[in-house]
Amino acid sequence: MSATTAPAGTTRGIPARQILRGAILIAILLLALLPLLNHLPADSAFRVSDFTVAVTGKWICYAVLALAIDLAWGYAGILSLGHGAFFALGGYAMGMHLMRLIGPRGVYGHPVLPDFMVFLGYRELPWYWLGFDHFPYAILMAMVVPGLLAFVVGYLSFRSRITGVYFSIITQAMTYALMLAFFRNDMGFGGNNGFTDFKQLLGVPLNTQGARAGLFYAALALLAGSLVLCRHIVGTKLGRVLVAVRDAESRVRFLGYSVTAFKLTVFVLSAVLAGLAGALYVPLVGIINPGEFAPGNSIEAVIWVAVGGRGTLIGALLGAFSVNALKTWLTSVAPDLWLFVLGGLFVAVTVFLPRGLIGLFRSAAK
Repeated sequence: MSATTAPAGTTRGIPARQILRGAILIAILLLALLPLLNHLPADSAFRVSDFTVAVTGKWICYAVLALAIDLAWGYAGILSLGHGAFFALGGYAMGMHLMRLIGPRGVYGHPVLPDFMVFLGYRELPWYWLGFDHFPYAILMAMVVPGLLAFVVGYLSFRSRITGVYFSIITQAMTYALMLAFFRNDMGFGGNNGFTDFKQLLGVPLNTQGARAGLFYAALALLAGSLVLCRHIVGTKLGRVLVAVRDAESRVRFLGYSVTAFKLTVFVLSAVLAGLAGALYVPLVGIINPGEFAPGNSIEAVIWVAVGGRGTLIGALLGAFSVNALKTWLTSVAPDLWLFVLGGLFVAVTVFLPRGLIGLFRSAAK
């Protein structure tokens, strides 16, 4: 090899993986600056708008959801088309807490009914609403409920060796059934209107710059923590077994490994991450309704991962940010075109970029 030739997988002697890590660190630092720039005077050239902070915070939550999908699909081969349901369940858990904080906290220890329950004629708070006036309980439920649902669905499916497109159809049916259930007024979750008009969180009014900045940094911390956790998992024996299950499940089972246990572990963990992302998403956007369960949302989240490059983690983040940035721009200038562009984007990536944007970068870096 000549002195001027860089090794494969490098750019001018710098490993491509190191470049990606550096780019991710710079991106996180730039994101962390947004709430600070939002506090600059209105006439400052560097000031960013409230909308920019809010929409970027929403993208960060979507990035955590994409990361959760990539952990299950990219490393274990579990293609779930129902992760939007786990995201929405986490959002509803937080929404229930925020609804309990509206108005007086109660007289003589009796809980106050949310306004939609008063309108619908409820006489008492349903038992499953009890405890949601406490923030730690709401966060716990945002993890437990999606995790429990994933455990039940995953255990019944993986034990029966249901894989591939059949499992995808089951998860798609799951999220559609939940959407229909949450649309019902008698379910006690606000019907088609859902929850909105939130006032405060942890004693801080939600309509202030400080609250928006705090939620933004909480979402960014969740993203960084989730990335570190997922990176640790895929680097351990668990991660190596998951990849083996993805590539040759029958052979792994023949070697004596409990494939059901490994797949169930990663699927439940993935659902918990999605639930936490949904819990932070709700106070950032100020609303949660059954539309979040729409099957199309889960399919779109899978497309984020495919565009970025599944089985890379970083690719999932890149796909979530890039596709949602394109969606935000296109729906403001030509909203009727978005679904056509999304479908075309998925086809183009499948045909021309099977490894996604990260694969394109790595090929260019060689």
